[in-house]
Amino acid sequence: MPIVEPKDQSLRKLRGLHLWHSDMSSCSQRVRAVLAEKDRDWESHPVSIPRGDNTTPEYLAINPKGLVPALVHDGVLMTESMDIIDYLDRIYPKPALRPEDPELVRRMKHWMSVADEAQFDLKVLSHEFLFRASRKISAADLENFENNVENAVLVGFVRAYHENERLPEDMVTSSVNRTDAWFVELDEALEQSTWLAGEAPSLADIAWMPNAHRMELMDWPLDRYGNLEAWYGRVKSLAGYRSGIAQWEPPAVREMLTAHLRSRQEEGYHVRNFGVLAKPAGVAL
Repeated sequence: MPIVEPKDQSLRKLRGLHLWHSDMSSCSQRVRAVLAEKDRDWESHPVSIPRGDNTTPEYLAINPKGLVPALVHDGVLMTESMDIIDYLDRIYPKPALRPEDPELVRRMKHWMSVADEAQFDLKVLSHEFLFRASRKISAADLENFENNVENAVLVGFVRAYHENERLPEDMVTSSVNRTDAWFVELDEALEQSTWLAGEAPSLADIAWMPNAHRMELMDWPLDRYGNLEAWYGRVKSLAGYRSGIAQWEPPAVREMLTAHLRSRQEEGYHVRNFGVLAKPAGVAL
């Protein structure tokens, strides 16, 4: 379990579960979902990414990469969402979010790894088709971000995003095509079982829950994948979805995203206009 040595040594004194998180962050959503499934009390430390809370000296002393979430449990700090949810399931084994069958555990870990790999494309598509409704940071803020955040990949993405009205078309197209390919694989896997790792929800389902939700917000055509669409319907009945995602989605933010999506669609700029989504299902590129 990767444990992070915090620059802010006061974290060592914290007892219980403390979570630094952002309402619309997919990685935060995963952790909140597991905490909800486990019915655990935790101390909330909201981090507003649009406001730049994740780049303040105070937060960078917790996570120098400027990312959320960050979890402190009895003075021990962890910062990667997949590691955190695995840790939470191990220390709070009831109700279990991992199968007993070793083969199903292997399947669960596979889908968690793929969800982690899919995170970059989720970031690209979310920012391009939903989050441009939020403020753009100033040149001074961007320079401060580059100088203080120890995350070259994130810094490069943030600069490309804020310096241009649109991300490069080839980047968007690649993200659409990879996301579709993963959804096709998920759809095929769900022909074999009710959930991604057997007949009960597991960490694999938690890992993919935010992705499906984000694509629904984006008006991605989930009906292209019948098994995945049915799985997402089941996901919405879980406490983790209700308390980890829906409850933390401010109505005003949802309305802003919907209005922005409608505006971009009227301009002819929509996720369905890119890559494989620009063609009917089953038609090769």
